[in-house]
Amino acid sequence: MAIRPPILRAGDTIGIVTLGSPLAASVIDSRIETLQSLGFQIAMGRHVYDADGFLAGTDRERADDLMAMFLDPKVRMILPTRGGVGVAGILPYLDFRAIADHPKILSGYSDITVLSNALYQFSNLIGFQSLMLINFSTSTPAYNYNQFFTATSTVTSPRLIENPPGMPLASLVPGNVTGPIVGGNLTSFTDTLGTPYEFDTLGKILVLEETAEPINKVYRMLNRLKLAGKLDDCIGIVMGQCTDCTAAYGVTYLDLIREVLVPLGKPLMTNLATAHGTYKAAIPLGARANLNTAANTFTILEPTVSIEAQGPAANTFY
Repeated sequence: MAIRPPILRAGDTIGIVTLGSPLAASVIDSRIETLQSLGFQIAMGRHVYDADGFLAGTDRERADDLMAMFLDPKVRMILPTRGGVGVAGILPYLDFRAIADHPKILSGYSDITVLSNALYQFSNLIGFQSLMLINFSTSTPAYNYNQFFTATSTVTSPRLIENPPGMPLASLVPGNVTGPIVGGNLTSFTDTLGTPYEFDTLGKILVLEETAEPINKVYRMLNRLKLAGKLDDCIGIVMGQCTDCTAAYGVTYLDLIREVLVPLGKPLMTNLATAHGTYKAAIPLGARANLNTAANTFTILEPTVSIEAQGPAANTFY
């Protein structure tokens, strides 16, 4: 069983880090104001505002900020400002043993999912494909906040992953499997192949999503995963959205799923609200789940945070 980080409670301290691409200071500051208005305390990484081209400081600097947050006893949750590119560059500088000894909630999507899966693989720690700092704004749908706080601030179990109304899940291959979840952004994962941080899908439920890529490139990435054995090793597949992904040569995202993934014969669900889409389900990476595509359900089977103190849960805000 993976390590469950301590629950997020009202008034807790959230550590803000920038682990990949930079984000404008004005956006960072406005989102921090939102968190403070909800009653949270804030701890800032030294390099949050750094900008060195397409990266927010050096790999070592960004890794040091992350480790400082894991080791700070006041910090309960670590919230990256955004994803972008470059998160894999910090992995060689992380102390995965120390992280396992000081578990914290880490939430994020896009390139952050490379880190979340590495934390599960090397620290046995549950992480969350869910909101980042940039998402704490007045325009964020209530669905996203409800998903986030239910996953990080309650011990609800089992928890059914449901899309918002009017956005039905669709199962294309029937089956019923149970196992830990791995996954996240397709581009980011493909980039780990052949590295020491290549993710392990053996016996796992694989959740994938993508954004702003033409479908012929999505095909190339799925084919790389197939050739690398990742699609053979997994026990089931959940395909999230491919937001702003343009058809190529008349082939759509759904066409591609039918052509590449359906023939594998594994339980297959599509259209999960994920990551880069407007609506974002909170997916606990490393947690045990049941994927029942015969019943069209995706269920988290265990609490994804642990209770170690008394006090109001943070989800009382929503």
